[in-house]
Amino acid sequence: MTKVGVFPGSFDPFTKGHECIVEKALGLFDEVVIAIGQNTSKNYLFPLEKRKAHIESLFADNGQVRVEVFTGLTVKFCESIGAKYIVRGLRDSKDFGYERSIAQMNQEISGIESVFFMTVPEYTAINSTIVREIHKSGGSMELFVTNADLLV
Repeated sequence: MTKVGVFPGSFDPFTKGHECIVEKALGLFDEVVIAIGQNTSKNYLFPLEKRKAHIESLFADNGQVRVEVFTGLTVKFCESIGAKYIVRGLRDSKDFGYERSIAQMNQEISGIESVFFMTVPEYTAINSTIVREIHKSGGSMELFVTNADLLV
């Protein structure tokens, strides 16, 4: 039986911290599905097609990783592909408090477990919101996003 972990997010943009979490998850799961959630009420800086293509390019040589787009509840997406685990990244205790509540609710409504991975210390300050602000202000994202030129 294949162990599938779903790593959901908007990934606007997909940072080096996200990459770190995928690499760690690959040590535990047979397949990692990077699931880009679509929320029609949210305004994204980078178009969905570019986000998806960017992530696919990062893992093009890794047959254990695939990138999917979904709408609705993450647990419903997991059920639709037969995944029993949600992968989440943690930078600090604040992330853990937030993610723990979501994990408990997901487990309660679906039985799907969440697995947490800590990012490496050098990526703990990176978050997509700050990276977007740097980009919008004319700064370079290269320190925080691998192959950032694929997004712009």
